[in-house]
Amino acid sequence: MTHRRALIGGLAGGLLWARLASRAQTPGKVYRIGWLSGTPYAGSIAQEAFVDGMRERGWVAGANFTVENLYSEGRDERLPALAAELARRKVDLIVCPGSPSTAAAKNATTTVPIVFYFVGDPVGSGFVASLARPGGNITGLGGLSLATQSKHLELLREVAPKASRIAMFVNPDLHAQLRAEIEPAARRLGVTLRPIELRSPDAIDAAFATAARERADALLVFGQPGLYAHSARLARMALERRLPTVTPLEEATREGALMSYGSRIIDDVRRVPYFVDRILKGAKPSELPVEQPTRFYLTINLKTARALGLTVPQSLLLRANEVIG
Repeated sequence: MTHRRALIGGLAGGLLWARLASRAQTPGKVYRIGWLSGTPYAGSIAQEAFVDGMRERGWVAGANFTVENLYSEGRDERLPALAAELARRKVDLIVCPGSPSTAAAKNATTTVPIVFYFVGDPVGSGFVASLARPGGNITGLGGLSLATQSKHLELLREVAPKASRIAMFVNPDLHAQLRAEIEPAARRLGVTLRPIELRSPDAIDAAFATAARERADALLVFGQPGLYAHSARLARMALERRLPTVTPLEEATREGALMSYGSRIIDDVRRVPYFVDRILKGAKPSELPVEQPTRFYLTINLKTARALGLTVPQSLLLRANEVIG
């Protein structure tokens, strides 16, 4: 009998918790979440991760929240108009992957809460006052370690020690501080960096053409949201031009780039529901500290290394989270 009472009590407690979780939001309200991105949300791994994370916090897609996605098809110049449209729709919150969409949303509204992720330098970009106290209507996940950029260069030199003239694909609007941090490392390693502007996927062909004219013998590709959908193209072109390439884009390494090192964007997406849940339940974005990546992954494509005639040191292979080929 005691066991039966305990079981009934446990079941009742579980049902009570579920009811409390489902009622933590305003009863009957369906919250509208804007998703401002470069590529479609529907059918993406971001959608799956976000919906799963929201479900874990008592939110059910279609029942008590919906997502309204406006995307720029990789053209950042379209983002300000899309952000203004979401503000006009009076959505309850806007999620922004990357710096361009975050900047557009921040300029479009000072009242709608904004949650960003995959932003390299939230403070330097002017999105937040500080990581601990964001201020305003915005918070999220970002602030990649600047030392990560130097790490890319060090990894490249481990595998391609003869590389001395290194092309660097950068977006001047996003990577000014990162460039400033990596240049001392280049001097220390005795290599010459050749910055090449790459603001959007439309400029990929031109960037590689410039790298060829500069006679680069290796390549660094800085991360930016619009490039994720073009990872295979980046990897193919780098291999065709026999450029050992290091990037934070893990997808590019899976497609044939030499190496990647950095956080995984999916880790950020899985954490976004924490911020959304807190804000929709009444927390102020200004009071939710920005969170930084805590895990970094090294992926090496051995098949590509062999195709380029490079030998990956055993010590580096042992440090890798994943070795392909």
